[in-house]
Amino acid sequence: MAEIQIKNLQKRFADFTAVRNSSLVLEDGKFVVLLGPSGCGKTTTLRMIAGLEYPSGGTITLDGDDVTYLRPRERDIAMVFQLFALYPHMGVRDNLEFPLRNEGVPRVEIDRRIAEVAGILRIEHLLGSRVGGLAGGDRQRVALGRAIVRQPKAFLMDEPLGTLDAEFRELMCVELRKLHERLKTTTVFVTHDQNEAMALADHIVVMNSGDILQADDPHGIYNFPSCVFVARFIGRPPMNLLDVHGSVAAGACQVQVDGRQVGVPRVEAPAARALLGVRPEHVRLTAPGEGLAGRVERVEYFGSHWIAELQTDAGPLKAVVEKATRPVEGERVGVGFDESRIVLFDADTERLLPSVTTTAHRSSVRHG
Repeated sequence: MAEIQIKNLQKRFADFTAVRNSSLVLEDGKFVVLLGPSGCGKTTTLRMIAGLEYPSGGTITLDGDDVTYLRPRERDIAMVFQLFALYPHMGVRDNLEFPLRNEGVPRVEIDRRIAEVAGILRIEHLLGSRVGGLAGGDRQRVALGRAIVRQPKAFLMDEPLGTLDAEFRELMCVELRKLHERLKTTTVFVTHDQNEAMALADHIVVMNSGDILQADDPHGIYNFPSCVFVARFIGRPPMNLLDVHGSVAAGACQVQVDGRQVGVPRVEAPAARALLGVRPEHVRLTAPGEGLAGRVERVEYFGSHWIAELQTDAGPLKAVVEKATRPVEGERVGVGFDESRIVLFDADTERLLPSVTTTAHRSSVRHG
């Protein structure tokens, strides 16, 4: 068991609050990603879990034990940094052995663990090499190996792929996910890259300005963002947002956008003003006169599909269009939606309005 709980966690630096009253349960054996823009508090949260920063308030428990003010070496965690943090004067084998020698692990056990980890990470051929001559990807494998060889209760990773080029970063995402499936060690991973988060995570925690905005599985984060910030931050292109005309009553199954009725999943709470949210892949182009009236402003080609930028009287939209059907810039089109995939936000609070689909998702996450 290596469940991590943070409760009412706070961190202040003079007049600046980096983490604001955060509470979260990081389940045993899960790969959890802390995601958000620079300065959102994700790395500070990770450093408090690691013991590299002490909180200004709140508690942290690991495996049921209060570790809030314990030193890092007393927490039985292993950390992997963005810049590898290897000992440059040592060889690969010495870097891997170093934490085990410090813990007084017998030589036979050290050799067994080194051989096992080298096999898992496919670095057997590097064991006799010097660290300084390794490529970035190989250095990161060695850094991971040094964390794994300790067999800690949890791995903490602070943007460990940030210095790698795009192609190798994608490969390492696959390798990290395979590694997690094999080891099943609780892992907390910090990144600002949503693609990494979606590829790696069992659960994603989205943060901004020191607050936890949403903690959910990748499906929930993408399809049912808890607020307008998450809707705009997640997805490339991000979720479209359109003004709804008039108030929305509890139980409503339709809203009015640009003078037209649009069907939505049944709303479970009222709002005086609302925003309609729909992902670009759930926007479809139709014949003029059907749905909202739109005009194609710009088209981008992405190989497998087109992205069409549209202008409507309700506001700008982006639509994903299959590659066999190239939209023509300047043409008039109708704009429709997959109405089962629409979400609504309270325009005043910018929070997601609960609906039958969001409630069903939350129930499946609780009992899944």
